[in-house]
Amino acid sequence: MDGNFPPAAVLSVVLLTVALSSSAAFLEPYDLLYDNAVQAFYSGDYGNVVRFMEGALSSYREVRRTKVRCRLRCQDQHPFDQALSDLRFFDVVLRRAACMNTCIEEKLGTQSVHKVSEDVAQDFHRRIPYNYLQQAYLKLKQPDKAAAAAHTYFQANAEHVEMGQNLEQYKDLQGVNEDHFVDREARPHQHSFTAAVRLYDKGDYESAIVLFEEALVEYYKADVECRAQCQGPQRFEGHDHLRYRYSLHELVSDHFTQVLHCEHECVRDLATRPGRLSPMENYLPLHYDYLQFAYFQVDRLEEALQCSLTYLLFHEGEEFMTDNVDYYREVLEHDGKPREKAAWYLRRHKQELELLLLGSKIMGVEFTEGNYWSSTGGRDDSNRIPSGTDGWIEYVPISEKKNVGVAPPPQLKEGGSLVYDSVQLVQNSVALNGSQRVLLDHVISEEQCAELRNLAHAVTMAGDGYRGRMSPHTPNERFEGATVLKTLQYGYEGRVPMKSARLFYDTSERARRIIESYFQLNSTLHFSYTHLVCRTAITGQQDHRNDLSHPIHADNCLLDPEANECWKEAPAYTYRDYSALLYLNGDFDGGEFIFTEMDAKTVTASVKPRCGRMVGFSSGGENPHGVKAVTSGQRCAVALWFTLDPLFREMERLQADEVIHTLDTQSVWGQGLNINPKDEL
Repeated sequence: MDGNFPPAAVLSVVLLTVALSSSAAFLEPYDLLYDNAVQAFYSGDYGNVVRFMEGALSSYREVRRTKVRCRLRCQDQHPFDQALSDLRFFDVVLRRAACMNTCIEEKLGTQSVHKVSEDVAQDFHRRIPYNYLQQAYLKLKQPDKAAAAAHTYFQANAEHVEMGQNLEQYKDLQGVNEDHFVDREARPHQHSFTAAVRLYDKGDYESAIVLFEEALVEYYKADVECRAQCQGPQRFEGHDHLRYRYSLHELVSDHFTQVLHCEHECVRDLATRPGRLSPMENYLPLHYDYLQFAYFQVDRLEEALQCSLTYLLFHEGEEFMTDNVDYYREVLEHDGKPREKAAWYLRRHKQELELLLLGSKIMGVEFTEGNYWSSTGGRDDSNRIPSGTDGWIEYVPISEKKNVGVAPPPQLKEGGSLVYDSVQLVQNSVALNGSQRVLLDHVISEEQCAELRNLAHAVTMAGDGYRGRMSPHTPNERFEGATVLKTLQYGYEGRVPMKSARLFYDTSERARRIIESYFQLNSTLHFSYTHLVCRTAITGQQDHRNDLSHPIHADNCLLDPEANECWKEAPAYTYRDYSALLYLNGDFDGGEFIFTEMDAKTVTASVKPRCGRMVGFSSGGENPHGVKAVTSGQRCAVALWFTLDPLFREMERLQADEVIHTLDTQSVWGQGLNINPKDEL
């Protein structure tokens, strides 16, 4: 190789160097800071945990603020005219794009360095960083900050029973008072609304009015920001961007429809408390209901009439509010007008719905309009004193949600053949206090358990199967895992015995046949996902531990303990029908598998793992389950999820089947294989 480089290559290196050096002066990416914080946590460097994690949270907030600010600014600077030609339309689009890129990069640096994985984004949405922070602050003997972090985490993870217990313990610590239990991620509009309701219930109507009005200002501000966040890249379900074959106008239409759908969801998002799945019923109109009655109580009938008329914009003809309006008109001897802000908001909402319905038809997808403004009405009062809300806020699903409740899969049968002579039934659904549950022993032998554990140690690496996260459920344990296809690849490369990789494949098939037979399914049970997984207690982090190794959840729906429901909708794996866990050892402390009621608190059955033991169950809301903390040692198992729908078969499993078919056809165990790992693996 000589020292002559083409000019283009030299220029590329120079540009890259400049880009990297310039971006270094700007905001640090929050995913990098988050990773540094997690690494510091595992190293016991709690000072750096706080430093990096607080930095990550600050960076996360700044990225969001900057994108919203820049999108709104560029939208104002480059508006669309009433009548646009094609060229004028795309001129505005391109100028907005250039404006946003310049604006964002002036503050953040190169945008590409701030792109994060979906898993990191979900961790921040679920407030996982605060779980690390509360433990780090506690180790640093800063209980006041630990209490705030724990409280913030708990607001979005109310099902985390152990964190609730931690909060009770913080209240008894010296140096901690009630003022320290603050939600660091509180949304201003919800915070003001909740505080206003408390004052209203106490009869302090003057103070409540101030906070309700403040809540409305914050709500409409949050609505603008939510819609601005929808202006980013969109996901085209069912389409591969690199192979998108549609015309320019169809592509623009699809993107715009996705943006509209995102903006439409802002109504639900702003009415949903952190960690909850269901929005607060009648949320925005409820502000005006509270206000009209509060204004009435302080003898400000002009404002009471205005708020009543505004409420009727959302619920035209609502009887109790119509009676209130009649009363105010009679006393004031004149009419009034609803608030223009709300009227404009509803006009835009109606236009969005019309465009969204049209766009959905073009895209060939179904869109069902949800009743976002559902109302339970007010109190009846024969004396014609204006009625108001009683302060009760109920969390209910909007009409477009499908309530799956606790309905188990069809064909509720069990007690079929166990297929293999060695397998023994330990407990059925009745003994396990539920439905579609079974506990079996001797599914595999001690020797096979040992071989699979050795395979796990040889193949697994931190985070595999969890998309790069070292610990998806708790910072007190390490998770390691491998798929069937990965073990076969390692076998092909000679890094593990092919015999062991084949055992993993055969064991998973053995489990599938047992579950399919025992529950007497009338159709084939397909693999949805198979994982050889070990979770190891981290030494030095088990003192006073109260969290779960895997929080209570259901496998095909989103568990909502507060509503006592399980919602069969994304991001849940709604296509999964049955689940099974085959344990490989029992020489560890903790780690019991538990079933609970829908409240995620009441334990109905507990299973102590041991070699060859398997628990199987239907995957729906009828079987909430979790894993208690592993406090010492390592717990290994084969985790399996199945589906009755062949459309959702695991693609990696189909590839693994091809590899096994090739091996069986050639009968070359222990010899070189005439297959291309890039094709099959």
